[in-house]
Amino acid sequence: MNIISKPDNAEQFSPEGATVPFFKYEIGESQIIEFDTSKCGPPEPMVNAMIGLNMINDNTQLLMINHKKPGGLINKIGENYNIESVNTPDGGVQLLFSYKSGESEKANLSDNSCHG
Repeated sequence: MNIISKPDNAEQFSPEGATVPFFKYEIGESQIIEFDTSKCGPPEPMVNAMIGLNMINDNTQLLMINHKKPGGLINKIGENYNIESVNTPDGGVQLLFSYKSGESEKANLSDNSCHG
């Protein structure tokens, strides 16, 4: 995965419960939903990730920008989604979550607490 840059025409929206702005845009055939919690502390990355993961389907992916790889989140839902990550020049990370048929439906997205 290469670093994804949000295009100028990205549409900002505010899902219920989110603590940071969300954006949606298209890259090729895929719709991307993006949020940036790189300047947030726990539990905000987990809370916003759970909100965003609820929006993933066959042609919608979630891009999370964070200050580090979210170990608690990956441990919780890593088996339920395809996850690609790339380190950013500023020392952060971009994680791209995509739908995994037969597995994404099993993810417990109601528990947004961080256990590690």
